[in-house]
Amino acid sequence: MEEGGTPVVETYGLTHIALAVSDPARSARFYSDVFGCVVSHQSDSAIEIQTPGRHDVIVLEQGDLVGQEGGVAHFGFRLMRPDDIDAAVDAVLQAGGAVDSRGEFSPGYPFAFVRDLDGYQVEIWFE
Repeated sequence: MEEGGTPVVETYGLTHIALAVSDPARSARFYSDVFGCVVSHQSDSAIEIQTPGRHDVIVLEQGDLVGQEGGVAHFGFRLMRPDDIDAAVDAVLQAGGAVDSRGEFSPGYPFAFVRDLDGYQVEIWFE
């Protein structure tokens, strides 16, 4: 970074994360059911999904390291409204996921740590 916090290389921020999954179509359904993700690209071994109206991408690649952290402890989705935390947790459970923990970082700032179908930890939170 240059002095004053100005980046040397300007970007639009984080663009995507790639996950090794056991069944890309099954994982795409999970993220669609919970977060409304839509398929943006598909091949024989991978499906790319995006959250509606956003530019982020999750690449769901069929692979051997399914559910292993590999140095990434979790990734997160930021809620637009704090009151949506209950609906988000319910959607995870209905889609077959699990809840590790939930609470508030401080009053009015809820979070939940959940697991997708391959065991990846996903944080859902409001800030």
